[in-house]
Amino acid sequence: MQITQIRWTPAAQWNNSADDCRDADLVLVFADADYFQTPACYQDLKNKFPHAHIVGCSSSGTVLGNTISDGDVVATAVHFEQGKVRMATADVKPGEDIRALAGSLMKELQATDLKHVLVFSDGLLVNGSDLAAGLNSFGITVTGGLAGDGSRFGKTWVMADAPARAGRIAAIGLYGDLVVKSGCFAGWQEFGAERVVTKSASNVVSEIDNQPALALYKKYLGDMAKDLPGSGLRFPLSVRANVGEQPIIRTLLGVDENAQTLTFAGDVPQGCLCKLMRTDLDSLIESAGMAATAAKPQHADSAGLCLVISCVGRRLVLGQLTEEELEVVQENLGEQTTIAGFYSYGELAPFSDILQCHLHNQTMTLTTLYE
Repeated sequence: MQITQIRWTPAAQWNNSADDCRDADLVLVFADADYFQTPACYQDLKNKFPHAHIVGCSSSGTVLGNTISDGDVVATAVHFEQGKVRMATADVKPGEDIRALAGSLMKELQATDLKHVLVFSDGLLVNGSDLAAGLNSFGITVTGGLAGDGSRFGKTWVMADAPARAGRIAAIGLYGDLVVKSGCFAGWQEFGAERVVTKSASNVVSEIDNQPALALYKKYLGDMAKDLPGSGLRFPLSVRANVGEQPIIRTLLGVDENAQTLTFAGDVPQGCLCKLMRTDLDSLIESAGMAATAAKPQHADSAGLCLVISCVGRRLVLGQLTEEELEVVQENLGEQTTIAGFYSYGELAPFSDILQCHLHNQTMTLTTLYE
């Protein structure tokens, strides 16, 4: 496996030559820059890597090694000695059945030697919970994430063998003699009483334990309630369908004072059980190390790639310490592993012991590729 990384900034343009990986099969590109949205960005990359599938999305922070940056574009070109790559894309129309659409993408990629699928999706127009459910159609492991837009939550973009656009979903099939592993950990702890979501629709919760959801949430937050919805990033919700099911995390995106509702970054089904969660900085950084341990194959002596998809909520909580979670990942995987990725509006990954993909919030999700 041969890997090259290049970076674009407004001042320096593209900083490195791509000549040593001109035969790349796959280029992963992540960006928090208006330039990413232009046809020129895609054409520049296509000129540099004429044989590659070029795919990626807008971000809430771009990862290059153990650093995070904004206002730039980072492209990671990969040439496989034994693996192969195929891609399927779809554009979401109003009222689209996202589950069916995701299933059709998986069907398009299906083959006997399909090892894994990477997915990058619009982060605002696509219901991530339905996307994850549809991706589970064929029993293939899937990881990926929802595109970000900084902390603006305005519009997100996906590039997939064409200039970036909103409303797009890209699925990348990885085939052949590849070793693919993933790890997904959060570092958040539940607290308080377990309650029942008594009224909700999709990702909007109206009542918890038959009480207005926002009023109950504010009661827990105390003085921090005045800073909603921003302070809600520090208190996500743990959600599970029943007592025997493993919970998933849902991040608060918005509140409606008039309707007394809470809007989360993923579905919170009516009738599910929920608890508030909290964390500390050490727990978040430790969970990044746990994700790296889970994603590290037994034999990782050769060059490899680690795709990092972490939640924008983690970045906002960690602040200036955010790069420490990337440093922990690099330490665990070793210098021979190249790190690239982005901060997202949602992470797609299985639990460590369950094949099915889920939409997660507030996690560090890693996918490693080795030959």
